[in-house]
Amino acid sequence: MAKYVDDYLTIALPKGKLFSLSANLFEKVGVTAEHLSEKSRKLIISNDECKARFIITKTSDVPTYVEYGAADIGVIGKDVLVESGQDVYELLDLGFGKCRLMMAVPREERRSRLLDYAHTRVATKYPHIAEQFFAQQGMQMEYIKLNGSIELGPLVGLSESIVDIVETGTTLVENDLEEIAHIMDVSARLIVNRVSFKLKFDRIYRIVNDLKQVLEGGEVR
Repeated sequence: MAKYVDDYLTIALPKGKLFSLSANLFEKVGVTAEHLSEKSRKLIISNDECKARFIITKTSDVPTYVEYGAADIGVIGKDVLVESGQDVYELLDLGFGKCRLMMAVPREERRSRLLDYAHTRVATKYPHIAEQFFAQQGMQMEYIKLNGSIELGPLVGLSESIVDIVETGTTLVENDLEEIAHIMDVSARLIVNRVSFKLKFDRIYRIVNDLKQVLEGGEVR
């Protein structure tokens, strides 16, 4: 149940690289708040004039806030959204924060077929996505959950491979890793609470349409 039952729209924005682009995008459609900053010590930043509240939170928590109604809408990467499995509506591909989720292995230990990695260990921040991908390939794997420096897994013998996001591939090259399988494309998505979508449909629908116009005009920087 949402904490606020009123005519305000509560928006969850993720800390990190998606924050400034998300905040700028909402500002272009007239939804903003004074002193809206990732570094703000205020947990909730409100604008009484446009009836909006912003929650600035850890990236992985955005889908949870939205599913349980603490936020009406939120911005989150497709990778985090799919991994979380939260029950929300995905309304819009915002087109920024683009990267891809892939499987990589040490270059000198590359095997001829993907199936040759069956029953080996894979280090990843995305065990649910990885398990689904390998299951589709008919492969059973052992998953080791890491939260940072995923590339380190094969380098220290913790795993034979990794499943992680990559943007340019520079980190892979620097650590003698090679991408061998593409899993999914990733970008920022606009998500909405299912109940909020019904109760606040008119306002959310207008915002989505306004966002679409901004995106189609190539105004996101």
